Amino acid sequence: MFLIYCPYCEEHREEEEFHPKGQAHIARPADPEACSDEQWGDYLFFRDNPRGIHHELWVHAVGCRKFFNITRNTVSYEILETYRIGEQPRFTAEHPEGKPAGKVAAGKVAAESEAVSRQEGVKA
Repeated sequence: MFLIYCPYCEEHREEEEFHPKGQAHIARPADPEACSDEQWGDYLFFRDNPRGIHHELWVHAVGCRKFFNITRNTVSYEILETYRIGEQPRFTAEHPEGKPAGKVAAGKVAAESEAVSRQEGVKA
């Protein structure tokens, strides 16, 4: 049995509860109306398929139903980490041994401050 750690439920669950949804960290074009057909097609259909460390978007379909990211080695199928949406990965192709914890925390703070700045002016 293959187990995956859900960063929201904070427990390991069976692989059958999860579904992969593609490559993680895909940025939507800032101005889709200004994109050419080729640029829009690249955004919609073309994804990286590296050999080695890769970041993927998954959903805990049977559990909390939340999306999260997985850093996985595509050669060995080993999952190096799971992390919430908006957080930065510790393991990358450039840092296969993992980034120092301070750099990961700084990335998390930057992502949170960006999310807050986007919400300014929004009334609930």
